[in-house]
Amino acid sequence: MIVGVPKESFPGERRVALVPSVIANLAKAGLEVAIESGAGVEAGYPDAAYAEKGGKVLPNRAAVFSTADIVVQVLCYGSNDKTGKADVALMRRDQALIGFLRPMGSREIVQELAGTGVSAFAVELMPRTTRAQSMDALSSMATASGYKAVLIASDMLPRFFPMLTTAAGTITPARVLVIGAGVAGLQAIATARRLGAVVSAYDLRPAVKEQVQSLGGRFVELPIEAKDAQDAGGYARAQDEAFYARQRELLGRVVAESDVVITTAVVPGQKAPVLVTAEMVRGMAPGSVIVDLAAERGGNCELTKSEETIVTNGVNIIGRINLASTVPYHASQLYARNLTNFLLHLTKKGQLEINLQDDIIRETLLTRGGQVASARVREFFKIPGQ
Repeated sequence: MIVGVPKESFPGERRVALVPSVIANLAKAGLEVAIESGAGVEAGYPDAAYAEKGGKVLPNRAAVFSTADIVVQVLCYGSNDKTGKADVALMRRDQALIGFLRPMGSREIVQELAGTGVSAFAVELMPRTTRAQSMDALSSMATASGYKAVLIASDMLPRFFPMLTTAAGTITPARVLVIGAGVAGLQAIATARRLGAVVSAYDLRPAVKEQVQSLGGRFVELPIEAKDAQDAGGYARAQDEAFYARQRELLGRVVAESDVVITTAVVPGQKAPVLVTAEMVRGMAPGSVIVDLAAERGGNCELTKSEETIVTNGVNIIGRINLASTVPYHASQLYARNLTNFLLHLTKKGQLEINLQDDIIRETLLTRGGQVASARVREFFKIPGQ
């Protein structure tokens, strides 16, 4: 079977779905790789590197789609709402498509994908289980985003991050608050600590306290308790507005004392909860920085503007999206390993084997045979059972 890798078409996207180093492992499993010319260049992987490892370089996107049995992308149509629709005409029935599809973003797009007859697998739906850990692309990209968020904040902040003892006196360290201690939050904590900041973190899940402390952060405990703080997969559950109102009230003082606030709270398929209000921003010192990793979902800060950096009362609020794309070499490497593990799981003796008894395959399968195959997505959009 041939695995096709088209060049990413989303504006500014620099990642590539597969890197040259994974081609040998795929070849052992009977899979060939065909890549669009130039697809890996912006991530630091030239065509020659793919050819050297046994990949076939094709001249254009249409050639990749027409040749491939399985198409792998970073941002497929669905997660790519700007240029992704052009790929629909290139898809064919029973072709497999794997990548970020934003399955709970648009009912119309999901049904449009189903209408092409492709077997589409959404990496966002990967179960949070030990078996699937090596295939968890969401965690890999969150790691890249959490790391880069701190670097962006440190660049914007008009202060040093570490404590410095100099002949001119001692400089106190920056104070960083991370809201949300999932994968992105934990990486942000680790990176800020490596840069020498004093780090605090808050999460509505008490279970993550030990993880925060193991990275050298202080866990902020508020006198409120979330109901069913996390689901079976370990993700934080959405809470009612009364909880968020009390949370904002109690977090206000901690935010005001921070030089940098990094927010990471998202709930799949829903608008991000507002955790930092305009009033809380007014309480921060001029020059402070907020990096809102939930900007694409509406933002955890009330004032965040997606894809923009704004200054309010002297506070810099950064709403950049797709931060993983700003470290494309290693982000692509991590993503390619996730996809390779998934491809090896999905194929047997070089053939696609969609075994619905397997929870990894069943949960990630979004569309198949012209229908929306995911029970979770059908329930979310209230699409009748099939």
